[in-house]
Amino acid sequence: MNTRNTAADLSIALHGFFNKYLKDIKGTSPHTTSSYRDALKLLCLYLAGSRQAVVRLTLDDINTDRIIAFLDYIETKRHNSAATRNIRLAAIHSFFRYVASVSPEYLCKCQQILSIPLKRARTREIEYFEFDEISTILKKINRTTSEGTRDYALLILMFNTGARAQEIVNLRVCDLHLSAPFSVQIVGKGKKERTCPLWTNTGRILNQYIDAQGIAPGATTALFSNQLGTPLSRFGIRYILNKYTQLAAEDDPILRHKRLHPHSMRHSTAVYLLKSGVDITSIASWLGHASTNTTNRYATMDLDMKRKIIEKVESPAKESKRSWHRDSDLLTWLENL
Repeated sequence: MNTRNTAADLSIALHGFFNKYLKDIKGTSPHTTSSYRDALKLLCLYLAGSRQAVVRLTLDDINTDRIIAFLDYIETKRHNSAATRNIRLAAIHSFFRYVASVSPEYLCKCQQILSIPLKRARTREIEYFEFDEISTILKKINRTTSEGTRDYALLILMFNTGARAQEIVNLRVCDLHLSAPFSVQIVGKGKKERTCPLWTNTGRILNQYIDAQGIAPGATTALFSNQLGTPLSRFGIRYILNKYTQLAAEDDPILRHKRLHPHSMRHSTAVYLLKSGVDITSIASWLGHASTNTTNRYATMDLDMKRKIIEKVESPAKESKRSWHRDSDLLTWLENL
């Protein structure tokens, strides 16, 4: 008789996945680990429901049908997008790849779960700030206050570097090189480091900010902090950007109709560089893209560039010079369609 505690198998697998595999073997970022944790936590809560304690769940309780039902649940009941659904499924896939490697007796189950495909998601048009819109936003910042000095330095640095919000959050004062030539050292996805050059004006603004905050140059403390003195979070950056975007919308109503967020600033940098004539390969390096395939999408998203293209080509539709005033002419034209 099999007296094996399969509930313990699930617990052991989860502990091994997070404490050893992700941390020591894959070396995933805290952000990725948190995303995987949230996905598997939601799955366990869904599978347990109101009739079973989560601690009593076993690996035998998890199968393809129940996972597909869970994915449908987060779309229909939690109103998550297909993209979020795919993120949750990617975390589940990663966990069961690990289970297959440490518990071969579950290999068949793992292969079935890994066969669940990602769902085709509708691609939204990427929205971004035009250069003039960013200028309007920056003008709304009161730079005579400590908070305004920080916010101005934060937003100008985001536009200059095109850094992700988490990359900005992780920046320390010692990552800045604030003597000519100005630059900043950024740690991106997969712990890949890149050096991004800074405009002279950006370097000057950052120097002013550090002096105003009384921060020692080269300090290992976070570059941007909140009013409590703790490092600014991604949600803090979102709040700051939304605050000034709403103020700028009073002068530029178009901003009210855009779905903008911190990552929009990254898109804005890419489009600005593209419009300025910078090649795709250089932009990919600037943004820290692993492949230019990711960067190529910016070449198709700017409306002004599309208009310039259409102005260079001739439309195949030309007005007919045939007179349609006589019935015979009209009938002849219809017969020739």
